[in-house]
Amino acid sequence: MSGPLQFVYILCAFLFILGLKLLSSPATARRGNQLSSLGMLLAVVVTLAGNELLSFQWIAVGVVAGALIGALAARLVAMTSMPELVALFNGFGGLASLLVAWFEYRSDPDLITFTAATVFISVLIGGVTFTGSLVAWGKLSERLSGRPLLFPGQHLVNILAVVALLAGGVMFSMAPAANEPIFHAILCVTALLGILLVIPIGGADMPVVISLLNSYSGLAACATGFVIQNTVLIVTGSLVGASGIILTRIMCKAMNRSLANVLFSGFGSAASGGTSGTETREAKSVTAGDAYVMLEAARSVVFVPGYGLAVAQAQHAARELGDLLEANGAEVRYGIHPVAGRMPGHMNVLLAEANVPYDQLTEMDAINPTMDTVDVCVVIGANDVVNPAALSEESSPIYGMPIIEAHRARTVIIMKRSLGVGFAGIGNDLFYKDNSRMLFGDAKASLQALIAEFKEA
Repeated sequence: MSGPLQFVYILCAFLFILGLKLLSSPATARRGNQLSSLGMLLAVVVTLAGNELLSFQWIAVGVVAGALIGALAARLVAMTSMPELVALFNGFGGLASLLVAWFEYRSDPDLITFTAATVFISVLIGGVTFTGSLVAWGKLSERLSGRPLLFPGQHLVNILAVVALLAGGVMFSMAPAANEPIFHAILCVTALLGILLVIPIGGADMPVVISLLNSYSGLAACATGFVIQNTVLIVTGSLVGASGIILTRIMCKAMNRSLANVLFSGFGSAASGGTSGTETREAKSVTAGDAYVMLEAARSVVFVPGYGLAVAQAQHAARELGDLLEANGAEVRYGIHPVAGRMPGHMNVLLAEANVPYDQLTEMDAINPTMDTVDVCVVIGANDVVNPAALSEESSPIYGMPIIEAHRARTVIIMKRSLGVGFAGIGNDLFYKDNSRMLFGDAKASLQALIAEFKEA
């Protein structure tokens, strides 16, 4: 590489690292995203210029088409559909890496062993990422069942597929020009493996899957960087891969489960523990007027958002009620569980969209020690992440999972449409606690009713 090109690549790497650092805080995440995007734009421009392309017509068509699709997706997608959009983005990243590596092989089959091996790695990770992300998209969008899909001998089939891929990869790398049929077989088995790895994972584990697939897409890009000998692609892929693995680790820790347990246990395939399907107790319900009386007298209020908040698009109503409570003299905070929703940071994104002050967003480890002092805890569409069975019932599938301990508040108001189970497929003991009250109905409508009560007072 020429000196100026190396300098720009170093600048791009700096922008990527700085962008990742800024993404660690909601207050700076938008600026981090912008800096990272600028770094990628610079990397693309100087890479194309450095290769002295004779015509940029099709490049321009691709840039315009991609920009339009990205802008429309970002502006028009509902917040409830954001997790599946992220899954698709992960998948397309893997597919792009696969296609670049495939093109490099088609252009020059007589690759040296090292380059052929990186082609195989790029195709393997990219293919698994693409088809796995499609399955994740199907589960998240409910086009496929969110429950784990298991069949006899599933683990054996997966092991045989991995062994076959590794054997095929070695054979292909040793003589790539003579083993094109093996390469095509690798493409097919890789696509199948991506499907087999994700179908046994239940909807409750989707935040971990999204994070892991994001890491895969980065690793695929890194391998492709070695294929085409592009430094900035290696750096970018390494950063995405490493950050995805770190986030996956955080997600697993938040559920007190190992990654192997998430990937291979078939969690949620059969409900057990909790109160699923056999509940005979009665939950205490309240009206919006009753809930208003509780909130009006409260000096400390904690909102615990869940996926139901996203479904009802109730984030703006939650912020408005929070503002009214603050004006009434109450301290207002939002307890954020790391795996609430269906992707990492789902609740943070929702509340940021509604301009909830960043200093009111409180992580689980910080909110739990203060829960005994909370007058009213308002659970909005959350289920598994506030289920006390995780602390008390050893037979429960979620036993040992850290939760937001809403049950310790003096009063708990739970906004849900019904007493139905959460994504983990088990009942919630919180609904039947003596200090719990159910405010049934659409979360947005319930919040608006409470807002109206405050404004009329």
